[in-house]
Amino acid sequence: MKVWRPGTALAAGLLALTTAVAAAPDGTAAAATAPQVDVTVNTLEGLGTIPTTGYGLNSAVWDSQMNVPAVQNLLGQAGIGMLRYPGGSYGDDYHWQTNTAPGGYVAPGTDFDSFMGTVKTIGAQPILIANYGTGTPQEAAGWVQYANVTKGYGDKYWEVGNENYGNGYYGSAWEADNHSSKSPTTYAQNVIQYSKAMKAVDPTIKVGAVLTLPGNWPDGVVASGDSADWNRTVLSIAGSAVDFVIVHWYPNGSGASSALSEPAQLPGALAQLRSEITKYGGANASRLGVALTEVNAGVDEDTQPDALFGADTYFTALEQGVFTVDWWDTHNGPQAISTAPDGATDYDDWGVLSSGTCVGSVCEPAMNTPFPSYFAISMLSKLGHPGDQMVKAGTDQQLVAAHAVRQANGNLAVMLVNKDPANAYTVNLHYAGYTPSTATPTVYTYGDEATSITSAAQGSSAVQTLAPYSIETVVLTPSGNPVSTLAAPGSPAVSQVTGSQATVSWTPSAGGTATRYEVYRQFGTTSELLAESTSTSATISNLVPGSGYTLNVLATDQNGNLSPPSDPVSFTTGTPANSTCAVDYQVTTGWGNGYVAALTVTDTGPSPIDGWSLTFSFPGTGETLGSGWNANWSGSGQNVEATSLSWNANLAAGGGNSASIGFVGNNNGAYPSPAAISLNGTVCTTTYSS
Repeated sequence: MKVWRPGTALAAGLLALTTAVAAAPDGTAAAATAPQVDVTVNTLEGLGTIPTTGYGLNSAVWDSQMNVPAVQNLLGQAGIGMLRYPGGSYGDDYHWQTNTAPGGYVAPGTDFDSFMGTVKTIGAQPILIANYGTGTPQEAAGWVQYANVTKGYGDKYWEVGNENYGNGYYGSAWEADNHSSKSPTTYAQNVIQYSKAMKAVDPTIKVGAVLTLPGNWPDGVVASGDSADWNRTVLSIAGSAVDFVIVHWYPNGSGASSALSEPAQLPGALAQLRSEITKYGGANASRLGVALTEVNAGVDEDTQPDALFGADTYFTALEQGVFTVDWWDTHNGPQAISTAPDGATDYDDWGVLSSGTCVGSVCEPAMNTPFPSYFAISMLSKLGHPGDQMVKAGTDQQLVAAHAVRQANGNLAVMLVNKDPANAYTVNLHYAGYTPSTATPTVYTYGDEATSITSAAQGSSAVQTLAPYSIETVVLTPSGNPVSTLAAPGSPAVSQVTGSQATVSWTPSAGGTATRYEVYRQFGTTSELLAESTSTSATISNLVPGSGYTLNVLATDQNGNLSPPSDPVSFTTGTPANSTCAVDYQVTTGWGNGYVAALTVTDTGPSPIDGWSLTFSFPGTGETLGSGWNANWSGSGQNVEATSLSWNANLAAGGGNSASIGFVGNNNGAYPSPAAISLNGTVCTTTYSS
């Protein structure tokens, strides 16, 4: 069987934090000496609801097992809610009418109608790749016509292409593209034509455009003759013509411990992507959804580390508002043999199910045997189902990840992921906004390299033991305390944001009469009350300039009980409009794991400055200072200082002159621009040139 591997160029240059693990002499840790970890769950801090499309997976037309009953049963049991077709880069070479991909292998029984049979059988939704590379808008519109008019499938989500930045325009070429111009401008202009043609057939569909995840090649790369990188160009031209954007993520860490640390990069990367969408996507950019349509650790793919990475990654992404996470992929085939940290054999097979083939004398398990990543996906439904509310969970141990869901029946589920191959942990559970009953909780466990998920009543609501390299989901029942009948306030939005003030508004709660609304800031797992209101808006004052805020709104009923929290809304306060200094900050280029920033510093006050110090902090934890020019640059962690040189120390009052300086930054993941920059201790009016 011919397999199609994702392009490794997507992860080129990424660095990862490596966490050392101290193993006991026998490779285990005795329960009596298990280290302690504190996990706090705050149900007052909502992170949105689980989408019906949230738990996704890739299918591929070269996979002869794609639609067999055994695979359908396994995918249905795993709770897969979205299936992607026809398979990664095949999407830019696949012709749906003939079920062919010239130059590539297409297995029998993998045509579109057969695929839709699997989709309907397992109760999922499809996300389909319209052929951009070797197709036409008319071919894509014909597919929509066949799918939704002729067959009545109601297929809602359609991507225009796969990884079209990989067409050779930036150097690396793995994606088919027959267009005479392979620039982002050409892609964006054609996306508009695809969207028009497809929506002329069915205006209810949603069309997606290809972007690149910040911190991943070719993010930030500006090709010769272009004025901007891929994301800015595509969003600026086609943002108003599409409904969502697609990104892929293959961190490819240098080993299991590195890969397992990388889900922590996703919140920053997705926040930066959302910032780009807001800035360049047009007047209605807030309506653009984000789909993570390919993801895999790329390390120890058939063993426990990939499963742990997967469980953590799915919920980390969904908590950031992504509407689908689609694992790569169902079957892929073995490539090379190695040994994972827990001693398991890894076949370098990126599928969740075995292909049953061999590399030399080493053979995979029988066809369709689930790999650990399959069980990781299956564990997601133990935590929550579509419509359940994700809530904030935090941990004080970087080797233990935590995610939580308030289920529709009132139960609270907490997923714990132990990324330590050697040590068990005693987990001390704490709660805010929820009081669990004294009943022994049900715990679902996927242990290291296990062949099934187990369940048992064990531990307590306060303490659980978490085995090495395991995923556990603890399901707690409520104590029976009074619960408000009010629904969560809806659709919070922020407007009139200044350096110290913002207005938040929302739609009223249903299900009863709200006596007042309370606006809380998410501060870690602590809720900070910022405002109260008897209407459906509130103005929040005394905010810190250049600071990020994430808010939830809750309603209070006549008995004083709080409703569930609204979906979160995030914003960043501006800098003072009338400061005595001004800084213009511009990222001029990037290459995935590094970038160049240029700054212009001006004294706008009434007095001249003789000698200056410019200070700021990188918002991204993976950002560090590399080198700089036209100043004495120094960095300590995320904190940066630039001091004047003898020849540019004097800044004239009233903007009489400016100092032009710059630096090279290193980034592992996101690299958002600093929200506040100070000159000699004064926060400056800051602008961000494009």
